[in-house]
Amino acid sequence: MDAKDILGLHKNSFPSSLDNKKSRPPKESQRKPDGISREVYALTGGMPPLMPSIDASQLKKKPPTHEKVTWQWLPFTNSARKDDLHLYHWVRVVNGVLPTGDYSFAKYNKSVDIIKYTDEEYEKYLTDPMWTKEETNELFDLCERFDLRFVVIADRFPSSRTVEELKDRYYSVLRAILLARAASSGDIATHPIIKEPYNVSQEMERKRALSMVLSQTRQQEKRDEEVLIEAKRIAELRMASKVTEQSQLAVASNADAELTERAVPGETVSPSNVQLPQMVVPSADNASTLASLRMLRVYLRTYALEQMVQASNATAGVRTIKRVEQTLQDLGVNLKPRVPTKAVCAEHLELRREILTWLNLQKQVQYKEAEGSSFRDGSYGETPGTPKDRTFIPDSLNFGGERVGKKDQKRKGHGAPPTAAHKRPRKQKASDL
Repeated sequence: MDAKDILGLHKNSFPSSLDNKKSRPPKESQRKPDGISREVYALTGGMPPLMPSIDASQLKKKPPTHEKVTWQWLPFTNSARKDDLHLYHWVRVVNGVLPTGDYSFAKYNKSVDIIKYTDEEYEKYLTDPMWTKEETNELFDLCERFDLRFVVIADRFPSSRTVEELKDRYYSVLRAILLARAASSGDIATHPIIKEPYNVSQEMERKRALSMVLSQTRQQEKRDEEVLIEAKRIAELRMASKVTEQSQLAVASNADAELTERAVPGETVSPSNVQLPQMVVPSADNASTLASLRMLRVYLRTYALEQMVQASNATAGVRTIKRVEQTLQDLGVNLKPRVPTKAVCAEHLELRREILTWLNLQKQVQYKEAEGSSFRDGSYGETPGTPKDRTFIPDSLNFGGERVGKKDQKRKGHGAPPTAAHKRPRKQKASDL
């Protein structure tokens, strides 16, 4: 009796371990890739290497038969060292010819050339009440020793000086020496130290702003992201509204152009039908555009110029805008300034306003000339054949205040006899004759 008999189970209810082993699927055999030995493949287990491996074709490449390569333990010297130290390393020797030349890693020994000054130059050009000569000499020695690594120099400097103070003193001395030794200022005008002098206040402000950005909390970063997303959404809405306004202005300008083309001098034009174009007087300060630009805080001057031009052309038609651009091209002025400084952009906007005003005045003169020619030709006289003593009054209007129409006639009683003015002539019978 076993446990199955006690529990009342059949003996074949649970499969045996042999059955499980038989039911397992066979493992897929992985083929060893070419170019890798069996031992290396067994150690790595077929996993890809962390670093790029050599191409398999390079592993099968055999060395040339005419070269005899040996490795020898040979001494060498490093030109970067000043003590002429002799060390040993393995060297690849081909056909017994020893390699010549400097040590291969000596080319990475780079140093900074520090300008030296004399005592006479220091007394004449480099005196500073905030710095002594001993401190300046110590600073230049440390700059030569540590290759202008000012953080390390500030740590090794004997007195308590900040990194910005050390930089300011070094670059000011270097700039004064270059100016004193140059034959003329034009020879060193393109030198980086002369062209872009070191600014202590700007460097301190940059580090302060960087520390503020790095010390932001998660909530502040999230708030900044939300502000940027909202600004992007507002900009997209403004762009969409601007496109719709431009399309509406284009349609309106085309309709105005069709009306103005009909008003040609020599034709009979009624003064009531002629609509003079309104004078476009652009705003002097473009307050709304400037207010929208201030919301962005940071923007390109070319973008601000485009916004100002669009604001000044808001009330003008498409043809007028094209005429303004054509006038600028005739004057030899670029549609967009090549150097968009503040003064250049202001003058460009002023020129556009003056051209737009001139075009509108020209159009006003044309309308006035057309109106004067029509008066001279007598086109506004009375039409011949019209009686002078008769005033035309429409039938449907009664200037007494009442309007006579069909509805008033229907309101009358159905049984009332029609008036004589509305009776039909009765046909005469034969007996009447």
